[in-house]
Amino acid sequence: MKTIGRIQTAAAGLAVLLALSACGGTATGSQAGATEASKTNNTTDISEGVQPDAAAVALLPESFKAKGELTVAMDLHYPPTTFLAEDNTTPIGLNPDVARLIAKKLDLKLKFVDTKFDTIIPGLDGGRYDFTATTMSKTEERLKVLDMIDYFKAGSSVVAAAGNPQKLTVETLCGKNIAVTQGSTGQLKRLPALNEQSCTTKGQPAINAVTLPNIQEALTQLHSKRIDGILYDTTSLGWAAKQQPDSFTMLGRVNVGSSDLTAIGMKKGSPLTPAMQKAIQSVLETPEYKKSLETWGLDSGAITDAKLN
Repeated sequence: MKTIGRIQTAAAGLAVLLALSACGGTATGSQAGATEASKTNNTTDISEGVQPDAAAVALLPESFKAKGELTVAMDLHYPPTTFLAEDNTTPIGLNPDVARLIAKKLDLKLKFVDTKFDTIIPGLDGGRYDFTATTMSKTEERLKVLDMIDYFKAGSSVVAAAGNPQKLTVETLCGKNIAVTQGSTGQLKRLPALNEQSCTTKGQPAINAVTLPNIQEALTQLHSKRIDGILYDTTSLGWAAKQQPDSFTMLGRVNVGSSDLTAIGMKKGSPLTPAMQKAIQSVLETPEYKKSLETWGLDSGAITDAKLN
């Protein structure tokens, strides 16, 4: 597995978040922080003891059975869904949990490859990875080149500086500098749709999208007042808020422009797709899937149907 730089590790991400507000805090906040920190130290494989699904294994192409391994692409600095433990080596979060469970259901080993989000689809298309589990939502463009199987419900939200000094709302971002991350659904779909719905069709100034490489950089720029807000995954913003409650203010969800459902992605027409769909459906029915959601505070994102799109 490629090891990402220190600035992109979970520990560095938490350090940035902790630096966003003044030192100190209540005992309750300290206890909550300790609880969340303990999760970043836990490298236990959630799939231990889970048995393969015979029906899913039967659908595997012989080439995968012979290789005995699946390669999964992830961008490993997006807590709580996809990031590295404090050992700077072990992938943790909902997506690594789900990927491990899928591999176990298929009776295969799993190899993680860290890669930037906007290079994952080209990598799948080029055969460098077998699949991705990286909180990727379905879009028309992605569905033209990928087979996508639902496994989780997420969504996006907007945050402003702590206390919301500009008194912004999701509907009053016209003319403001709003950060999105490179290659994300927020950049490609949700912010353009929100811009059209709330601003340009009403004769208001357009929202200025500020494209940044990751959420840590966006939070840093928000704290230094170089941007007015951030449009990002609700799950990750919720995690950031737990790490440091006073670092920003949530304005609300933005669900225009794209589905809330996220999906496992494979190359369009992949021979692996039937086995993957069967394995993912089996995963959704396990107590381990529900345990992972609960661990990462994502209970509301549970789904029951591994639909192939």
